[in-house]
Amino acid sequence: MLRELLTIFRSDKPLAAMGKNFSQMLEMTNQMTIQAGVMYFTDTVAPNERTQIYKKDVQVNKLERTIRKQVIAHLSLGNWPSLPYCLLLMSLVKDVERIGDYAKNLSELREIHPAALPDDEIVAELKEIRASVEQQFADTAQVFSTSDRERALVLTQEGRVLTHRCDALVTRIAASDYSAGTATALALGVRFYKRIAAHVLNVLSSVVMPLHKLDYYDEDEIAADEVG
Repeated sequence: MLRELLTIFRSDKPLAAMGKNFSQMLEMTNQMTIQAGVMYFTDTVAPNERTQIYKKDVQVNKLERTIRKQVIAHLSLGNWPSLPYCLLLMSLVKDVERIGDYAKNLSELREIHPAALPDDEIVAELKEIRASVEQQFADTAQVFSTSDRERALVLTQEGRVLTHRCDALVTRIAASDYSAGTATALALGVRFYKRIAAHVLNVLSSVVMPLHKLDYYDEDEIAADEVG
């Protein structure tokens, strides 16, 4: 289904405009995630940096509403054959919009913990998670544009491992002797990176799963499809 949707996006049909807006959403939330990571791990943050994040978030929200209006207008004209693709797009834009929200939340954590983060093994692993999430996002945008199913399967497995790493790291933070402020900032940072990774996985699911199982990963069904 995704390959067909991308074909429509690249055509002169009305859905092409929706595809352009969706691509902008992906690009902007990717930028927001990277910017938020810099802000989270940097001791001093300039006010204009946070303003840039907020402005991008507003733009992402506007793009989501624009796409919804485009979908409604398109279907109101009786274009029912494209209904499955419109449903897919409506689901995907919500995931991407949520990524923007979590990136914004991540950028705000310096407000509750303005001091430098500890230089220890836990923070080192969190930095590794950050790098993995940013790479996963960049790879997913490429996979989405090419509907590379084999690469999507690999990234899906890597993403699931990444979310499990986040859970394990929160447990380590809870058992540490950090101050309340530091523990809160670190636990929330891990949580926000996990949620970003989870929504990126949802976008990946559009490549490997049928529409009715979007956001889920049925390994038995994937294996059966590969055999078939």
